Amino acid sequence: MNFEGFINEYITELDSLLSWLRKESEKIGICSAKIIKALEEGGKVLLFGCGGSAADAQHIAAELIGRFKRERKPLPAIALTTNTSILTALSNDYSFDIVFARQVEALATEKDVVIGISTSGKSKSVIEGVKTGKRKGAYTIALSGGEGGDLAKEADLAFIVPSKNTPLIQTLHMMIGHLICEIIDKHFGSENEEKKA
Repeated sequence: MNFEGFINEYITELDSLLSWLRKESEKIGICSAKIIKALEEGGKVLLFGCGGSAADAQHIAAELIGRFKRERKPLPAIALTTNTSILTALSNDYSFDIVFARQVEALATEKDVVIGISTSGKSKSVIEGVKTGKRKGAYTIALSGGEGGDLAKEADLAFIVPSKNTPLIQTLHMMIGHLICEIIDKHFGSENEEKKA
């Protein structure tokens, strides 16, 4: 196998996606401002996705509740992918399609931000979760890829990574997540107290 060729191809596509990300800077700022406003007004962030996107949701929630680079107060964020009793009960008693929607229905308010993550934008459970968040009056954000799918159409604000390469879409989703966390960190944290690695 030509490992060098594979790696170069991967890096070439990543470079192209980084150019796209630079053009999304204004949208990242808007997204961060919406989350900061929600947190300042007593709201919280609800996040969810399936598979690798579930891990991304949990990662971002951890950065908000813990800290990113600066010492600051914990910020309320919940990944709706971690309670196995809820996930299995809802899947068994209803359908997997509503595992996030049912939780959003129970937890979301008009003060909150709901973030759905799907590399294709076609995950029914994620789409239903975002739709429910919107109906509850929360501000909805989608992290998607490819053509964006129905997820991007349902959200108030959507990041659609222009690729069909799932691993690269996930890489860009976490870069967007980290950039948002950095902005939030700078707003709420101390400039002089960066986290020790």
